[in-house]
Amino acid sequence: MIDTTLTINGQVTSHNLPDETLLVELLREHQNLTGTHVGCDTTQCGACTVQVDGKILKSCTLLVAQIDGSEVTTIEGLAMNGHLHPVQEAFKECHALQCGFCTPGMIMAIAHFLKDKPTQLNDEIIIKALEGNICRCTGYVNIIKAFKLAALKMYPNLHIAEEA
Repeated sequence: MIDTTLTINGQVTSHNLPDETLLVELLREHQNLTGTHVGCDTTQCGACTVQVDGKILKSCTLLVAQIDGSEVTTIEGLAMNGHLHPVQEAFKECHALQCGFCTPGMIMAIAHFLKDKPTQLNDEIIIKALEGNICRCTGYVNIIKAFKLAALKMYPNLHIAEEA
């Protein structure tokens, strides 16, 4: 067993857990933060993506013991003061989901990419930023639209190259 303390979405939490407890298990089963999804258990699909100390990581293979003392942000922690994060707003406005299973991981990846203003943005850069996140329903068209809209919400003067 391990005693662990994490700051999850701004709240300090302490737990005594088996050594092999995965972060996704802690989030879903002990914190009731079910927005982080388990899709593949192998870090392939990205549905479990969260931010740990400012980096995006896959929580389905990350032991809680590895990140003791860290700060974790989940999809639930992106909204601030009752307002959705610009990426969450853009997904809603662009209908960038179908079944919604991949949505939390996609949003977390996009929010992480956009936290520092990109110097350029086009479809190729967006597709590269989404690597490691798989959507099996949408064909990515509206996800890419949402990515662009979120970028413009966050950085209104950002130039986004139109694809020919």
